Amino acid sequence: MISENSQTIEKGNDEITLKELLLKIKEFAVFFWTKKWNIIIAALIGGALGYGYSKWKKTSFIATTTFVLENNEGGGGLGAYAGLASMVGIDFGGGGGGGIFQGDNILDLYKSKAMIRRTLFNRIDSNSHRTLIEEYIRMNFLKDRWQDKKELEDLNFIDLDISSKSISADKKRLRDSVIAEVVDDIEKNYLSVAKPDKKLSRIQIDVKSKNEIFSKRFNDELVKNVNEFYIRTKTQKSMQNVLILQHKTDSVRAVMNGEIYRAVEVVDATPNLNPTRQVQRAAPAQKAQFSAETNKAILAELVKNLEMSKITLLRETPLIQVVDQPIYPLKKEKIGSIKGILTGGFILSFLVIIWLFFKLVLKNILGE
Repeated sequence: MISENSQTIEKGNDEITLKELLLKIKEFAVFFWTKKWNIIIAALIGGALGYGYSKWKKTSFIATTTFVLENNEGGGGLGAYAGLASMVGIDFGGGGGGGIFQGDNILDLYKSKAMIRRTLFNRIDSNSHRTLIEEYIRMNFLKDRWQDKKELEDLNFIDLDISSKSISADKKRLRDSVIAEVVDDIEKNYLSVAKPDKKLSRIQIDVKSKNEIFSKRFNDELVKNVNEFYIRTKTQKSMQNVLILQHKTDSVRAVMNGEIYRAVEVVDATPNLNPTRQVQRAAPAQKAQFSAETNKAILAELVKNLEMSKITLLRETPLIQVVDQPIYPLKKEKIGSIKGILTGGFILSFLVIIWLFFKLVLKNILGE
């Protein structure tokens, strides 16, 4: 009996709760209906603001480069060459230089301030002396903002490395501060570097700006500078080994050839030698021949090591294959009039609805 009563009470509570919920929904619906003109006016104002923003917002041009990076990591084969190379003082170590750029670290290299700074001083095109940073200053009307600052008007942005003799310390400091601000702005608002698919080694570089030429040129030059720096750094140690081995190989070959010619010259210098004076011919000739044979053996090992180091250099050189690169006309990004009206109207009307909702809830709470 007790359990039946409790079930009845619980059922009654459920019915009352559901009834209150329906009444609340009806109350909200009636309330928002009475405020429909507020919502409609908000939507109209938001639409007007969205339309104005779509007209004010300038078209952005996006330059995109995608490439595939293949790293031949691992230097296990180098250990087998260590014994052969030790005779000439070459240490192959555990692989090429540039281990800091393994994996996703190359993404940070693309957004590094040094790479952006270097790219800004590339030419806007092959036939112009104007740099990318000068084009940035022009398209952002920075010189108009600098009219009240006379010290900024004659700053030189043609060359990245200006000798200390041609510019004062104060001017150089001021110039570097301007460059730093430009670099920060490009890193935050112009440049995007990402891997669209984490499972693949495809990297995408996007440059977005209001100037189509700037977007494409900055993208092209940045990709070129970073990839060249990346490959040069990855292969730096192996390249040094190749150069050292090549120099030693050429030196030993020159000495060996010299000893061969010297042995023949000894014979030519004593054509009618007295048989009792063979020491004048045999000793120098055998000495030169022995030296030539010794250098021949050394040369054989050096050539072997040189070829091994060249193979290692080829194996450690990363493959960067460009898949897509920006071409004119670039992709445009612009907010259309219809999209601006709908987006602005929705956002402002939604905010008004939220404000009215909390106002009604607060009124009910205070009324209770």
